[in-house]
Amino acid sequence: MRKLRPFIPAFVLLVGCAFIWNARAQKPVRLASPLTSVLADLPGYRVQDQRLAEDERQVAGMNDYVARAYWRDSVPAFSIFVSYYERQTQGRTIHSPRNCLPGAGWEVLTSGTAPLVAGAKTEIVNRYVLKNEKGATAVVYYWYQGRGRVVANEYAVKWNLLRDAAVAGHTEEALVRVVVPVGSGGAGSPESARSVADANALGADVAARLLADVSRALPRA
Repeated sequence: MRKLRPFIPAFVLLVGCAFIWNARAQKPVRLASPLTSVLADLPGYRVQDQRLAEDERQVAGMNDYVARAYWRDSVPAFSIFVSYYERQTQGRTIHSPRNCLPGAGWEVLTSGTAPLVAGAKTEIVNRYVLKNEKGATAVVYYWYQGRGRVVANEYAVKWNLLRDAAVAGHTEEALVRVVVPVGSGGAGSPESARSVADANALGADVAARLLADVSRALPRA
């Protein structure tokens, strides 16, 4: 290993050069089906499509997205957001919710990962509990999905991006997010604990459905 250390900087430089070259040469990989097909309806819920402002979409840089709120009676039950990038290049990559949420006024109360069972597979995704300036609390599930993988860890996402750009020449990927508002209840109270548990259960169920639906919409690995 010591004999190889002098060559590490050269290797990193080579990978970087390969990434830059292939990032420029990448061809966009289009979706197998539109994202509008993702969780288009859910029995017992009213679905409301949402649109991003054009300047927000330009900053985010995605090629396609779907954003929906799901209502039970007159109460918002949860929302989903899926953004898809046909290719990722410098300045045009997926923005991590871990970095964006604090800027949107959300404070992270707890963060970690959770297993999701989708069909015969179990995938690991991120699960956060957040609180905003107005005191509202929410449970958030999110992950990165594409090129045959479901990934939670941001470092792994970046490494996969560099490697696939350099070796495979394509970097298509989706960011998938579920936000479930938590019912009222004082912090630390039994009502609050039950509300978080209910939001966790709903979020896990919706996230598992999303895993399957997004997989069908994505191009084959």
